[in-house]
Amino acid sequence: MNDESYRLGCDIGGTFTDFVLVNDETGEFEINKCLTTPADPSDAVEEGIRGLLERTPGFMPHIDEIIHGTTLVINAIIERKGAKTAL
Repeated sequence: MNDESYRLGCDIGGTFTDFVLVNDETGEFEINKCLTTPADPSDAVEEGIRGLLERTPGFMPHIDEIIHGTTLVINAIIERKGAKTAL
């Protein structure tokens, strides 16, 4: 695994947090999905990465790129939730 490189994608949604781990050398990939934790979205990120580590041990030092996306902010605006602020 020393020469392998990986890309990790994470999308935190209102209901689920989705992950994809791509081996850039082989094109192989693993996916994972877990429930989003609204009180602390980072809990779901940690859970999802742990799940990927169970299936692909040792990839963490070989990540060359992390791609993160979320709909949490736009959901809060659409649903009119969150602190009242002015721009």
